[in-house]
Amino acid sequence: MESERSSASVLLNGLSKLKWNLLVKGLLVGAVSGILAVLYRIAIEYGTKTSLGIYAYLRAHPTYIALWIFVVLAGGLFVAWLVALEPMASGSGIPQVEGVVLFGLKMKWHMILVVRFLGGILCSFFGLSLGREGPSVQIGAAGGQAVSRLLAEHDAEENYLITSGAAAGLSAAFSAPLSGVMFALEEIHRSFSPLILVSAFAASIVADFISKYFFGLRPVLHFYPIPQLPVSYYWYLLPVGIIAGLVGALMNATLLSFQQFYKGIPRRIRPCVAMLIALPCGLFLPLALGGGSDLIALAEGAKSGVVVLIIYLVVKLLFTSVSFGSGVPGGIFMPILTVGALSGSILSLTATRFGFPIEYVPVFAICAMAGTLASSVKAPITAILLTAEMSGSLVHTLPVAACAFIGLLVSDILKIDPIYETLLQRFIDRNGTTMTANRRGGIVEVPVEFGCEVVGKAIRDVQWPQGILIVAIRRGAKELVPQGSTVIVPGDYLIALCPQGREHEAKEAMRKLCLVQKEN
Repeated sequence: MESERSSASVLLNGLSKLKWNLLVKGLLVGAVSGILAVLYRIAIEYGTKTSLGIYAYLRAHPTYIALWIFVVLAGGLFVAWLVALEPMASGSGIPQVEGVVLFGLKMKWHMILVVRFLGGILCSFFGLSLGREGPSVQIGAAGGQAVSRLLAEHDAEENYLITSGAAAGLSAAFSAPLSGVMFALEEIHRSFSPLILVSAFAASIVADFISKYFFGLRPVLHFYPIPQLPVSYYWYLLPVGIIAGLVGALMNATLLSFQQFYKGIPRRIRPCVAMLIALPCGLFLPLALGGGSDLIALAEGAKSGVVVLIIYLVVKLLFTSVSFGSGVPGGIFMPILTVGALSGSILSLTATRFGFPIEYVPVFAICAMAGTLASSVKAPITAILLTAEMSGSLVHTLPVAACAFIGLLVSDILKIDPIYETLLQRFIDRNGTTMTANRRGGIVEVPVEFGCEVVGKAIRDVQWPQGILIVAIRRGAKELVPQGSTVIVPGDYLIALCPQGREHEAKEAMRKLCLVQKEN
């Protein structure tokens, strides 16, 4: 016990410096992860552009289609081999990062980078309907882990840097630094620790600078001017939000259903199936290829008929599910946004027949994007910020926020589980729960939520898990040395020492005490 108290004293003495240490390390993580994510983004964009050229050539020279099928089969088998080599690099990557940060899953950063780059780039050359954003998050997290292996002093700090790398990855992928930070807090780490905020913000800003250096200052989805929606049209937000919520729920159901469907197909040929289905899409509906930024431009422009948009909506939803369900390295973030934009454009274009002004179609396409993402991922604040940063306009923040929360409400009413949470559970069920081996000793930090079991109790009155020693309480800007009589209040961050090798168990036990538990 005396040695534990001594460790606690050392920890407390370093808490005031830890924030600034994390800031400096976060800057380094942002540089490493930002460069990696930017290189991945450049490669994926080049691959998607090349796939459009390939399918255009095949349309003009159909005699080469048979040869292309052989190329597809070879490419699919190679991608399947890569995924078997490192299962943690399959699919989106976001659930795996959540598993590493929250549940201690093991991640080999060097293998993640190899498989993500080779597999993701190859899939882009075949035009699969996948986004670069989820993989960018995992690539950024891998960069954060690489830095942490050199600089982190304990496991909690390694988690901070991995989370910061994830923020940097999303920031570089979308040129959206605030969204990167919010996504890391809201979805990856699921707490708002000041330490995480400092390191994630530093990493995200650096990554955004690198992204803007390579891609310029133009927002990712800055296709058309987005006018300010008059208050008299705000009542349209209700049906748009409801439709967006339903589409997000449908997106989740379809993605998960096709993932189940692929269980009946041997793993080695699953990528081949997805790449073969990409062929007719590339020949006849090339805008359905890739993440979907061209389709979002089509939806915002309101220059095509409703029938065309409906066809693309159905094809994009199904093609994304076929591509993602095969288990190849690729994300669903951008396809979800694309399907949302199409649904909003279809609804608003239909409303123009009843007097709705056509110039506001882009507003509702943007609003439906946020509503669909909030419904599917259940990270509404990220959806609002991301929509604003990607479109480069804040004038529509209020209608976007309204649609995001309406979509979230619809999803909750339908009892839809967050897509990444479900994917994480399936990944664990499929691959087991290999935990990260402890390297530095057990330090656990857990926030205290209002209404949880420990709120209002003194330290000595709580039945703490065996071996847990509460060594510090972070309350606002202050760090307190806890006594037995110290009362825990909402918003506190409890810092505890735990036995070596039991960080995962200790964190889960602490979360049950300090977080409000969901009702089944």
